[in-house]
Amino acid sequence: MSKLMIALFAAAGLGIAGSAVAQTSAPMKNAPVNAVTPMSKDGHAMAKTNADAQYKRDKEACSSLSGNAKDICMAEAKGKDHVANAEADAAYENTPKARADARVAHAQANHDVALEKCDDLAGNPKDVCVKEAKAELVKGKANANVDRVVADTRADAAAKQSDARRDATVDKRDADYKVAIEKCDALAGPSKDSCIGNAKTQFGKS
Repeated sequence: MSKLMIALFAAAGLGIAGSAVAQTSAPMKNAPVNAVTPMSKDGHAMAKTNADAQYKRDKEACSSLSGNAKDICMAEAKGKDHVANAEADAAYENTPKARADARVAHAQANHDVALEKCDDLAGNPKDVCVKEAKAELVKGKANANVDRVVADTRADAAAKQSDARRDATVDKRDADYKVAIEKCDALAGPSKDSCIGNAKTQFGKS
């Protein structure tokens, strides 16, 4: 295997979610996908084939589990496969859009695994967990969009970057506000009212 292929698989996140049976493994990072030397058509096909083979192995590793542990394991396996394929496409196409799509794949994979882990909780802690997972997905997509706009526009980069960053900031604040409001649901009476009021003030919703 060439050095380029080895580097691709390292970046593709085939190992970044940890073993498919390690339920406490670190989440996949939504790291930027940088431009690389364009991959050949044959290299791209090989990367996709290897990613799919790894997915089958990961699915088999999940077969011995049950309940939510199995659901988490499968989410991790699917996430690794989607990330690996998206990274392969980004290296082959070598375009801002493909690299942004790979970043979104990272964010989506993290989100899907996080949601499954939320099922181990109940009540308000579970609601907060779900909101936090969705907030991270919103942030990941917003950051990917900023990077795509930055890379895709040169002549009017300053204006478009400003718009993209402003939109991303609004999306992130709205996502964090929803998390803060959800946390207030664990309270009651004046404490809850105060919590909601503080959240509205903090995020400019009052």
